[in-house]
Amino acid sequence: MNNETILTNARLVLPDQVLDGTLLLRDGLIAELSPGRSTAPGALDLEGDYLIPGVVDVHTDNLERQVLPRSMARWPSVSAFLAHDGQVAVAGVTTVLDALCLGDLGFDESRLQTARDGIRDLGSLTAAGVLKTEHFLHLRCELPAIDMLAMLEEFHDDPHLRMVSLMDHTPGVGQYVNAEHYKKMRVKAGRTPEEVDNRIAVLTVQRERYAEAHRRAVLSLFEGRGIPVAMHDDWDAAVVARNAADGIEISEFPVNLEAARAAKAHGMAVIAGAPNLVRGGSHSGNVSVADLAREGLVDIIASDYVPPAMIEAAWRLTDVAGMSLPAAVATVTANPARSLHLDDRGRIAPGLRADLVRVREFGGMPVVQAVWRGGARIA
Repeated sequence: MNNETILTNARLVLPDQVLDGTLLLRDGLIAELSPGRSTAPGALDLEGDYLIPGVVDVHTDNLERQVLPRSMARWPSVSAFLAHDGQVAVAGVTTVLDALCLGDLGFDESRLQTARDGIRDLGSLTAAGVLKTEHFLHLRCELPAIDMLAMLEEFHDDPHLRMVSLMDHTPGVGQYVNAEHYKKMRVKAGRTPEEVDNRIAVLTVQRERYAEAHRRAVLSLFEGRGIPVAMHDDWDAAVVARNAADGIEISEFPVNLEAARAAKAHGMAVIAGAPNLVRGGSHSGNVSVADLAREGLVDIIASDYVPPAMIEAAWRLTDVAGMSLPAAVATVTANPARSLHLDDRGRIAPGLRADLVRVREFGGMPVVQAVWRGGARIA
């Protein structure tokens, strides 16, 4: 049986350059890299398309969107997970962290069932070998939620866990630092103003009572375990300084320039959302990722809620921030792999996993043509 594949006539996006060249894949790894075309029989001609490393997505809520394709229309969990897997694969994502929420703040009760079902399905579907993409787990810990710690006790030692984030979605801080914007959003979604006011009052009390103790408990639980811990929606320099003092090394979706600048000053990796960049701004009124990128404040791009936005966002960085294509592609490949301590992927180099994406430009937009994971075609 021949375990070799030759990909030739490709524009290889390497860590420091774009090279017209050829890759030899063998036994799931990149065996050789060479400039120029191959004349070997059976070599696959990529017709001058780009070849980039497989995308590494540290945060996607896409599973939740498959579980609830419409309001009040819950989809069977395994079917939803398989649909999610297929969507991330065709988007060029070969490694994905399924971001699942622990803790109920009152308006998204179904997310807890999604988390329980998703963690179960991730394990069983991975064991069965039916997933196209390699899936890991990202636990999102809602600090003010009364039930968060109990759920975390269930799942903190899951073998697929690769990242943890601390969240606080209390109106008045973080993503919803503008409480009036939060209220308008909830009313628009069908809640009455009285319902929203009552919920804000309850959440404010819960935050005062539980958030600090829960924060200490989560940090203690993961201390020394080698699992990256991020803070979600940093909103000012003081919050970032405290995170740095507590050993948190990742700022996930900072909501303004002040927080992002502080995170970089403390040596943190900054994660930004691909949809923000592709849409041209934040859906919740927070800082534009383009503005962050222009100041050199973006290290990692995550899909957030649109997996196909990852590669398009990387391409856009070359325009909005003047980044080289290798540097821009690294925000969705090498940089997230490094942050997760996945040293076997994220770059095109001999000895690394043959996770690869063929990309063709159409009017300046990148279009995924083919995806390989471990040398095997998955899309």
